[in-house]
Amino acid sequence: MPRTTRQIKVGDVAVGGGAPVSVQSMCNTDTRDVEATLAQIRALAEADCEIVRCAVPDEAAAEALRAIRAGSPIPLVADIHFDYRLALTALEAGVDALRINPGNIGERWKIQEVVKACAERQVPIRIGVNGGSLEKELLEKYGHPTPEAMVESALGHVRILEDLGFDRIKISLKASDIRRTVEAYRQLAAKLDYPLHIGITEAGTTWSGTIKSAIGLGTLLYDGIGDTLRVSLTGDPVEEVRVGWEILKSLELRQHGPVFVSCPTCGRCQVDLIPIAEEVERRLQNLPEAITVAVMGCVVNGPGEAREADIGIAGGKGQGLLFRNGEVVRKVPQNELADALVDEAWRLVEERKG
Repeated sequence: MPRTTRQIKVGDVAVGGGAPVSVQSMCNTDTRDVEATLAQIRALAEADCEIVRCAVPDEAAAEALRAIRAGSPIPLVADIHFDYRLALTALEAGVDALRINPGNIGERWKIQEVVKACAERQVPIRIGVNGGSLEKELLEKYGHPTPEAMVESALGHVRILEDLGFDRIKISLKASDIRRTVEAYRQLAAKLDYPLHIGITEAGTTWSGTIKSAIGLGTLLYDGIGDTLRVSLTGDPVEEVRVGWEILKSLELRQHGPVFVSCPTCGRCQVDLIPIAEEVERRLQNLPEAITVAVMGCVVNGPGEAREADIGIAGGKGQGLLFRNGEVVRKVPQNELADALVDEAWRLVEERKG
């Protein structure tokens, strides 16, 4: 069962309170370079990123947020550390949310200034606890960044905001290993009803990071924990969005474009299926409907899977059968299978629209 949480709004995106799990990412451009940052945000939005975050290391970056927010097609989160003045400038620039840790902002009056400005603008705060930057006293108490240490850090930050009468809060508890992250989220989810931003931080390159993120986030989401997510990859942020959507689709939590079914191939396969499957997936990745597409290679499971899909192919010797809605449409030579399947997919979508 999904966890019951409060709901906040990040711009026009609802987070928590039964809203769909949203997909977000973070720019890896220099925020001071407005043109490059907006170009990346537009690419992320085209991939259906729903919330984007920008680092704010200095005053120039904070000032640049005004133009970035004006040009961004999706809600913008400012990532702030240490300097409360950067948070105030970001809020004046019109950002839709802040990511801060109240405890590293400094004296109480500085935190109070930020909270007051957020409350006036109805801007939420994400408390972002990271296993790599826990408070010194917690590391001394627990020895290393344990789940319990991460939870205690989060609770301490929450208490600061609540004492100031602020409750537009979401929380993240990220570590670079799966077990610690999952356990920390499970412990915190049992204690609070604030929405949770989930992720495995510093997960790795696109290949290894995708696997770690799928396991960690998939485990949490299957448990009903998580209201918004970011897949953290060392690579193009657009790939973070694609992986995030695939995780949600795999768990049937969101519908987003086609669902691909393809066989791993074996000695029975008599068509060169791997390049066909890769081409079909690439050409249909922006298909606007959640149809099931099967690319199958032999007569054992192929016809059954292709028949159950909205469209599909089942390979034979140098050729394959094209299926649509459970019926054979025609027999197609191997070198035309990808084109036939892609054309049939777009035709099906257009017919459903009209």
